[in-house]
Amino acid sequence: MLNLSYNDLSGEIPASFQQLRGLSSVDISYNELQGPIPNCQAFQNASIEALRGNKGLCGNVSGLPPCTPFSRKGHNAKIIFAIIFPLSAVASLPISSIALLFIFKKRKKDADEERQSSVNDEIFLSTSSFNGRILYEEIIRATKDFDAQYCIGNGGYGNVYKAELSSGDIVAVKKLHPLHSGETADQKQFLNEVRALIETRHRNIVKFYGFCSFAKRSFLAYKYLVRGSLASVLSNDEEAKKLDWNKRVNIIKGVVHALSYLHHDRSPPIVHRDITSSNILLDLEFEAHVSDFGTAKLLNPDSSNWTNIAGTYGYLAPELSHTMKVTEKCDVYSFGVLALEVIVGAYPRDFLSNLSVLSPGLQLLLNNMLDQRLSPPPPEVESKLVIILKVAVSCLDNNPKCRPTMYTVSQLLSDRI
Repeated sequence: MLNLSYNDLSGEIPASFQQLRGLSSVDISYNELQGPIPNCQAFQNASIEALRGNKGLCGNVSGLPPCTPFSRKGHNAKIIFAIIFPLSAVASLPISSIALLFIFKKRKKDADEERQSSVNDEIFLSTSSFNGRILYEEIIRATKDFDAQYCIGNGGYGNVYKAELSSGDIVAVKKLHPLHSGETADQKQFLNEVRALIETRHRNIVKFYGFCSFAKRSFLAYKYLVRGSLASVLSNDEEAKKLDWNKRVNIIKGVVHALSYLHHDRSPPIVHRDITSSNILLDLEFEAHVSDFGTAKLLNPDSSNWTNIAGTYGYLAPELSHTMKVTEKCDVYSFGVLALEVIVGAYPRDFLSNLSVLSPGLQLLLNNMLDQRLSPPPPEVESKLVIILKVAVSCLDNNPKCRPTMYTVSQLLSDRI
């Protein structure tokens, strides 16, 4: 069942729906759709209740007027319909899990004007959990139109707010910073994050509920993770003490598995480009979840993958100072910094400046690195930390070709820890 009712959709229904053979039923009532309904089972068998409220629809359904050669009136407006999942995969997916992206835009007199106006598009996404329009209205209500009292964090591309919906669900909402013109800052980053999140399913990647871009606002809704970011936990002495050595080992392993998934189980691979302690969120059990995909890049094998520098100073791979080519090894370097940070309990500035002397005597070095707010680890945990330290040092090699892949790191930690 695909429910798109009350979504302010306008224009013609895309012919792409005819390719969704797994779609059994639809409800597109109370929009502003026009033109013929698609020639597929879900629409042809739809009741008039599922189609009512659209003044311009026509077709062979009881209650609709028949179509004429003049039924198509898509000269003033159109819908561009994109299915984030490949069509070839639709047959194997329950239709309720397909995320649909609708972009509505008025037709421009020429292509240049259309490109200039693209940031003003109204965008709604419906997932199996939330209706896009309702999600938008709920978030505005729950945050009192993004009042500062609900702000729980700040990021490079926007602030994060806590919103309790009427259903009782609590979501974290990232609202992108607006430009002075009122347009959304870095719309490309916004859509990057949407695409990356829709296409990922992993226990160590933050759960994505949906997004809205409407009336000069763009924001994303995630599962709310009660403990916040790893950075905030490490910076708070009381919270950091709750993060014992076993929990820290598990956090590192969780990040490793998430990055291995992004680099090696996604096609094309996804490079996060901003792995930092601020972008690792912790749930009630201190399990790690990678978040903030605003700078993520899909590695297309048919392109050069050259891009502008993105990320956080101090976590950036050194090769990015003289090249703008992004590879998975950029994330590997950032992970190395993060792993040291988890062990030290703070950003490992002194250790990064003395990398050349880290390799010898790792066991002795570890004792000088450990977060002093915790009791020394027992021998069995200390041996795990030594392994992690060795891995972190290898990830920090100045030569990206000498760094291990995240798949190799994942296999190593799974086998030995």
